[in-house]
This record gives sequence, C-alpha cells and structure tokens, in this order.
Amino acid sequence: MTGSGRITIRHGEERDAVRIADLHTESWCSSYRGIVPDEALGDGLAVQRRELWQLRLTVDYGTPENTPVLLIAERAGEPAGFVYLVPQPDGGVLVDNLHVRPGLTGGGIGRELLAAARAEVAARHPGAELYLEVLSANTRAIAFYEREGGVRIRAQEGVFPGGYRLPEYVYAWPAGPGSAPGAAAVDSTRPDQPVRQD
Repeated sequence: MTGSGRITIRHGEERDAVRIADLHTESWCSSYRGIVPDEALGDGLAVQRRELWQLRLTVDYGTPENTPVLLIAERAGEPAGFVYLVPQPDGGVLVDNLHVRPGLTGGGIGRELLAAARAEVAARHPGAELYLEVLSANTRAIAFYEREGGVRIRAQEGVFPGGYRLPEYVYAWPAGPGSAPGAAAVDSTRPDQPVRQD
C-alpha cells in the first residue's frame, strides 16, 4: 500500500462491500439531503447499497479492460472515501461514485482519490476520457471538480431511486500528457477483482 500522509489508497476487494456500502449510504444522506427528495434517501437505501456493492464486487466481467475498479482511501485502517471507475462501451471511463466520509471533506481526500483515478485510467485505458455526472444543485461538488480541472461538457437529466428525475451536468477530464498531476500511487499487487455496476 502506498499513499500520502495518513491516507492510503488501495484497490477494493469483495471483503470491502459492507464498509463501502455503509460509507456510500452515509455520504448520500449527508450530501444529497435537500437536493434529492427525502424518499430517495429513505429506510431502504442502506439495504439497497449493501446489495449493490455485494454485486459490484463479486460479478465476473471477463477481461480486465471491461472490469470496473474500486479505489479506497483509508485512514487508520478505516475507509475515508472511495472512487468507482466503470469502463464504457464508447471508450470513456465513468466515475460512477466519488465519496468522502462526512466530517472528512475538505481535507484533500477527494483530491487524492481523483488523482489516483486519473492515474488508474491513464495506465489501464490509455487515451480514455474520464468523466462523471453531478447534480446541478450540488454546488460544492461542482466547485471541487472545476478546481481539479474538470470541464463541463453538457447538461442532462439524472434518474434517482423512485424514478425521480433531476437536472445534472457531465464533467470530463480529457486524456493527455500530464492529465493526472500529483497522482497518488496505488497498491498494484492486488489480484484483479471483478467489480462493476449492474
């Protein structure tokens, strides 16, 4: 494992499913309260996230180039944040999730995760564009992505649990030399664990 300061970034494995699901739920409830309808953050969210991550971290997607990657930022052995990268049929790579534990935001963990994600994409998918979707009302996240060099490329509509449709933007980091400055190194000794969104 390698990392900077007290944060270590490593590849996720099946054994991480419950802890990542719980962090995901906690982050959603903190970040999206007041942005998405309360029903989308209801009692079933924790169970749904656990089922989702169990599936993501056990499904076999065949070839490594089609296999999503989970990167986990740890502090004192506990997950402090994570990023989940999903290769797309068009050759791009979607940041399907980027979350930092509530109470730890603003301390550089998100920046390290994004840098590690960009380095991972450059190594595994040379020439691929990294992109993500963010709710247009999530101004804090948008400010972070823009500070980190993300470029808004379009507006669209996102669908949340319960069928709620909300406006969002797509931000991208085009591939190219120097596209991941200061990227944290990631443990490369782990086996390729199949991880993917359904």
